[in-house]
Amino acid sequence: MQAKYIKFPQTSEERREIMIRFSNKFQMPGVLGCIDCTHVAIVSPEENEERYYCRKQYHSLNVQLISNADMQIMSVDASFGGATHDSFIWANHPIKDHMEVISRNEAIWLLGDSGYPLRRYLMTPITDTSPDTPEAHYTYLHVRTRNVVERTIGLLKARFRCLLVHRVLHYSPPVAAFIVNACVILHNICNSRNIPVQVLTNEEALLEISRQADNDTHQQPPRSATSSNNRELNEGLSIRRALVSRLWSSRSHAPIN
Repeated sequence: MQAKYIKFPQTSEERREIMIRFSNKFQMPGVLGCIDCTHVAIVSPEENEERYYCRKQYHSLNVQLISNADMQIMSVDASFGGATHDSFIWANHPIKDHMEVISRNEAIWLLGDSGYPLRRYLMTPITDTSPDTPEAHYTYLHVRTRNVVERTIGLLKARFRCLLVHRVLHYSPPVAAFIVNACVILHNICNSRNIPVQVLTNEEALLEISRQADNDTHQQPPRSATSSNNRELNEGLSIRRALVSRLWSSRSHAPIN
């Protein structure tokens, strides 16, 4: 079921279709997907409890998701505990190696936040930009485009409220991971058929907003400055500079609505 309904593009034709969709919707070229992690609360495990106690001060799975421009989830990894940094999950994921290979022949990348390392196949925002500069324009488009994965996470949790941060899965980590995977499969089925989502109740929405506000004070520090390989970082910087220049030069020809 997971292989049938959660598919990362394997051919150049599939990748091209996704990139065109991102470009048409967000005016951001070369984007194959947007990556982020989200915490799913679980009860305290009997074994290796410390691996699941996250920076947000509860036990959780740290679930990595990659979405396309239409909020379909192309990859899910629910195998890591909440104490694991987002960038560590990505560094140990097979899609990273896959992206490393295909990016040698294709101008293609994922979009991640500043907690991820800048690579030729993974574009990150530029911090502390000045207004009305090429770097600010790039970062605006980056953030605007990458927001699709955050909306995907919100939609997934609105559909399956057992994943909401104020709910708790009363199962062992492996069983909780199976539940997350099942929810992603069902989300993709619902999303592809345009099945509407019932809105959260006022109480649920307030609880979620309250926990999210607390989460914002516990953001992960970027790891790229201390753990990046210099050659890979330099490749990423070179490609990002070229992308910044390309977006700046074409901004008047592709107005943003």
